[in-house]
Amino acid sequence: MQLDLYVNTLGRHLKQQFAGKVRKLSVDGDFTCPNRDGSIGVGGCTFCNVDSFVKPEQKRLSIAEQLTARKAEMKHKNIAYLAYFQAYTSTYAEIEYLRSMYQQALNDPSVVGLCIGTRPDCVPDAVLEMLAEFQQQGKEVWLELGVQTAHDETLKRINRGHDFAAFEQTVARAQRHKIKVCAHLILGLPGETLTHYMQSLEAVLALDIAGIKLHPLHVVEGSTMAKAWRAGRLSTMSQAEYVSAAVKLIQHTPPHVVFHRVSAHSRPPILLAPEWCQNKWWALTDIAKALAEQGAQGTALATKVT
Repeated sequence: MQLDLYVNTLGRHLKQQFAGKVRKLSVDGDFTCPNRDGSIGVGGCTFCNVDSFVKPEQKRLSIAEQLTARKAEMKHKNIAYLAYFQAYTSTYAEIEYLRSMYQQALNDPSVVGLCIGTRPDCVPDAVLEMLAEFQQQGKEVWLELGVQTAHDETLKRINRGHDFAAFEQTVARAQRHKIKVCAHLILGLPGETLTHYMQSLEAVLALDIAGIKLHPLHVVEGSTMAKAWRAGRLSTMSQAEYVSAAVKLIQHTPPHVVFHRVSAHSRPPILLAPEWCQNKWWALTDIAKALAEQGAQGTALATKVT
């Protein structure tokens, strides 16, 4: 079942901007994180292990080599790409190093833009000005901010190292440069329920953000949460619970907001729980089916208005 029929996906959005398909390619700029190197904290966020979404061999390749390797993996050829700087905090370096990394990607003629994954407390004005430059050159630019939740108590519990106000402030600064912001939200964080998820959604939507990425909580090897899970102190959402929550959030999101992702998966053996997250299609298929039956993106808002 085609998700694009019921959700304003990134793929659908990009198809309207460019002639043909545009895919994201994850690249690793060999960044670290201030929540790991001691600048803000140590140990990182309790859910994090970057190896769950980056292949270790990528670190040995230049950005150009990574793009070549990733494009070779694609089934569809002769399409355009967004270079997705995903691993750790991809704005956490000197500005000239960042410019070099981003420009290497943009030098590839098939790369039409950038997605920069980072923390809301690691986006200085110089970075925003540089991203605005790329955007003025006609490149598609997204600033992907990991906020995870709007609840400061939860942010502290997961050792995030910033509060929701940091996200609000960075969104406002990015918007002054007309840079599109995508907010990452994790469903299933310890102590949170559907009420928390809806409050987080409402809080980020109130900032007029351009995109959202939904992510079920994974327990991955090497994370702090892995210890709690093994000790029986941490439970995870079932696929049905996640699908139900994701569908409700999508239905309460205005149709113009772009969903970069509505679920996520991780590779065994790094993935410990939940088991259903090893296959991205299981949850996606159920989400699309539920939206087809119950109403697409924004329908809950339309119902509320009428």
